[in-house]
Amino acid sequence: MNTKKWHGHATSVAVVGCTALALTVTGTTAQAAKPRDPARQTLAANDGWASYGTGTTGGAAADADHVYTVTTWAEFKAALADGGSAPKIIKVKGTIDAVSEGCDAFAADGYDFDAYLAKYSPEAWGLDTDLSAEPDDSPEGLRRTSAANQDKAIKATVPANTTIIGIGKDAGFKGASLQIKAVDNVIVRNLAFESPVDCFPQWDPTDGDNGNWNSEYDTAVVYGSTHVWLDHNTFTDGAHPDSAAPTYFGMLYQQHDGELDIVRGADYVTASWNVFADHDKTILIGNSDSESTAAGDRGHLKVTFHHNLFSDLVERAPRVRFGQVDSYNNHFVAGDDYAYSFGIGKESQLVAEHNAFTLPEGVSAAKVLKRWNVSPLTAADNYVNGEAVDLIAVHNAEIPAEALESGAGWTPTLRTKVDPAKAVPGIVDHCAGAGRLS
Repeated sequence: MNTKKWHGHATSVAVVGCTALALTVTGTTAQAAKPRDPARQTLAANDGWASYGTGTTGGAAADADHVYTVTTWAEFKAALADGGSAPKIIKVKGTIDAVSEGCDAFAADGYDFDAYLAKYSPEAWGLDTDLSAEPDDSPEGLRRTSAANQDKAIKATVPANTTIIGIGKDAGFKGASLQIKAVDNVIVRNLAFESPVDCFPQWDPTDGDNGNWNSEYDTAVVYGSTHVWLDHNTFTDGAHPDSAAPTYFGMLYQQHDGELDIVRGADYVTASWNVFADHDKTILIGNSDSESTAAGDRGHLKVTFHHNLFSDLVERAPRVRFGQVDSYNNHFVAGDDYAYSFGIGKESQLVAEHNAFTLPEGVSAAKVLKRWNVSPLTAADNYVNGEAVDLIAVHNAEIPAEALESGAGWTPTLRTKVDPAKAVPGIVDHCAGAGRLS
């Protein structure tokens, strides 16, 4: 590794005019006192759950030896590993491709997709037995080995006390999976993420009535970690949308998992001014209803979403289990495949207030909320196509068999200034996402 190449202390992050817009429209002043270099900015006081307790500072205290500028996947992973959990700042320049050599680079010797299809087709294999007992030299065994190769290559483990920030307007990652796992104090900002494509999805004949393809690799995973701030990032499927995926055995060849998962007792997370777009199963908070998982999730999974743009998503924006989740001042723009925005899951305590929804003609506001379990929620002052709508009331009127109860049982206090819901589309659409950091 050429140390001089990836230590870049003089590089700065481009600044555009969204602060001025926010000040003009809303009078917000929260960012006025922050350091001039965005790489050393810390989360403002009261800015969501990640500001709770010790707050979130990432690598703001990094010394000169722990500030890096990276342009390749190898440099990025080396920077993450250097210095352990000492405060560090990693500046990402340009788009870094974690799968630059293509899927074939991960394939095990002898793996052949056509042979896989031939052996495990419903006509040949049936739908009663999964593939878990298949030996290592079988098509499924070779697929497992190939998948393990990709897993090792594209996952990047983020240590504690780290800031990862994009330089300028075109910084980001393709095909990478950030693993923020069992650490405290991480900031990720100003990065465009193209969702990783699972090169080797698994066929499960027993999943549903007709079998299903299952994929791995979330774009970012917050797993058992605390004090995480995700700000001004863009998450999309990029050049590999589900709409372009083929079907095999009559089912979509699914190659994407989530854009952001917050699971396994993770706590104190703020996601602000991000764009989540063009995806199916977008954000999962709490990954299971099982009692073994619930024991570690109860009392945790405290997450704030504010000023994010959720555009052309199918579902999970987010789907919530257990957590006290505060979602305010977000803009939800539904597309043709829209299923729902908020998933109300086991023991969830969702507060969804002061949000704006733009739904196409013929799509009812009753679809915004989806009940998976009976868990009361608070949903006040939300606007649909410019009009105030009681989301719980309209849901219960149109879907009485899945009635929702009002009253999440807690009141969020960790908020900066709340913008009027009617103003949210104009503010969020202009200022959210990578390349618009102010």
